[in-house]
Amino acid sequence: MSLAEGWARFAHPSAKKMGFMRLFPLGTRVESPFDVLSVEPDADEETIKEAYREKIKEVHPDQGGSAREFQLVRSAYEEIKDGGGEALDEEEADDRSPAERAEAAAAPGEDGEEPRREQRCRVEYLNYAVLDDHGWDLDDADLMETAADGGLDREDYGQFWVRPRESLLEAAERHGFAWPFACRGGACANCAIIVLKGDMRTRVDHVLPQEMLDEGFQLSCNGMPVTDELQVVYNVKSMPELEDLLLPPRPFEQAHDD
Repeated sequence: MSLAEGWARFAHPSAKKMGFMRLFPLGTRVESPFDVLSVEPDADEETIKEAYREKIKEVHPDQGGSAREFQLVRSAYEEIKDGGGEALDEEEADDRSPAERAEAAAAPGEDGEEPRREQRCRVEYLNYAVLDDHGWDLDDADLMETAADGGLDREDYGQFWVRPRESLLEAAERHGFAWPFACRGGACANCAIIVLKGDMRTRVDHVLPQEMLDEGFQLSCNGMPVTDELQVVYNVKSMPELEDLLLPPRPFEQAHDD
């Protein structure tokens, strides 16, 4: 199953058949947490809670769903509770294809301003530290699908939304995760990730050579998604390729906390 299908595969009470769940029609964009729960953006709190209860039961692995669907529904509900589920105004609605939006997001604004993304990005993440324990490899074609069914803690695998003009590291921290970092200014690789699918643009990167960028390495501290969906492996600072690009994290973390 492709990532796009994985995001779009949701339960529907009248659509269950032979153990499979209905897929949204091809080409349907599911960009909002409200889309995931099948509620309107102006739905009240009780309606949203009830929709979540129904949906989370329908996608539970014990009910014929999958761990990946379960994670998606839970992350959508948490994003709405956190106040990040607001829909775009009608005048901001965008009918461009994901590729067209990515190209526009990556282009400089007026007077050389930084690129500005107006859509959320759904991120599926995996902790590099668990790969050896499970015998997984970064080159595995179904790595994320395998991880979703691996019984991992949410710290190690899951999904969350990145808001417009929010870096990947900022989004991870907003969701309560302690992803590695040091300088937060693009001068080290402590916060490095590997992008398996999707694309990011980094505002400042003084450390990663082009060959590493070509291999999928990016900095999470100021990297911003420019595609609707992103698959990343984080906590890759122990990889040999990054050994000479790291800084001692503790002084920088203390300075940031202060």
